[in-house]
Amino acid sequence: MKKLNLIFLLLAFVGGNLMAQSAPKQQTVHLFPTGAPGETAKLIEKDDSTGAKVGGESVLRISEIGDPTITIYPAPDENASGAAMVVCPGGGYNILAYDLEGTEICDWLNNLGITAVLLKYRVPRREGLEKHVAPLQDVQRAISYVRAHADQLEIDPERIGVMGFSAGGHLSAMASNSFQTRTYPKVDAADTASCRPDFCLLVYPAYLDSQNFQLSPEIKVTAQTPPTMLIQAEDDKSYINSSLFYYYALKAAGVPAWMHLYSKGGHGYGMRDTGAAVNEWPDRAEDWFREIGVVN
Repeated sequence: MKKLNLIFLLLAFVGGNLMAQSAPKQQTVHLFPTGAPGETAKLIEKDDSTGAKVGGESVLRISEIGDPTITIYPAPDENASGAAMVVCPGGGYNILAYDLEGTEICDWLNNLGITAVLLKYRVPRREGLEKHVAPLQDVQRAISYVRAHADQLEIDPERIGVMGFSAGGHLSAMASNSFQTRTYPKVDAADTASCRPDFCLLVYPAYLDSQNFQLSPEIKVTAQTPPTMLIQAEDDKSYINSSLFYYYALKAAGVPAWMHLYSKGGHGYGMRDTGAAVNEWPDRAEDWFREIGVVN
């Protein structure tokens, strides 16, 4: 019996080691190693969770971010497609819903064979600046960094997308339309790589709309805006026009655009099951990924 137990222990040890060796390792990168542009005060990251739940589970809300980072979740070798996606959580540009719209999304992308890059951008809003100014620097740097290191990350530099939720959707739209001008001083050679995303997925985006079917003035859609998919619920009363107006602008500019509009679902559901039809959006996104060649 002792010998049998020993064999079981050895098998478990070897199996665990093999799993650990085959599982891709996450990597965290500080986007601005010598300090982010314009940051003077040292912020201490904090948990701003309120106890609110989505789909019966709590949400990790983080704030006071002054040192933006990306955490890279490599796609498993057995299904890696070569594509990558920069993920921008939402939170009104004041906090980040870091698991609901971040880590949980990265796990889903990995299951599809997509390398996920979780952006921890600067929040809360900086006094005296437009809400998106510092985060746009962060997402531009993130896209350029990933593209510049495509060989090491084993990804295709022409299949790097961006996706975001709520405020993160606004940030992703900004990245999709503001790539001609870099918004921060060059850091290193990575900044010679383009910061234009190749495709964009917006899930209940916020702050994109103005009046009379016009976009917010900071959003300048052109024919060079990347192909975009929008996920929206009609009863998301505060933000439905963000998706509708942006879709209209994409079509007017001749940009390939897809939109799935659901009657119910509200706002801030992430990928969790809230009992609404909108919860099937990841399946529609996967269909879109296949249609545009992101995954096979």
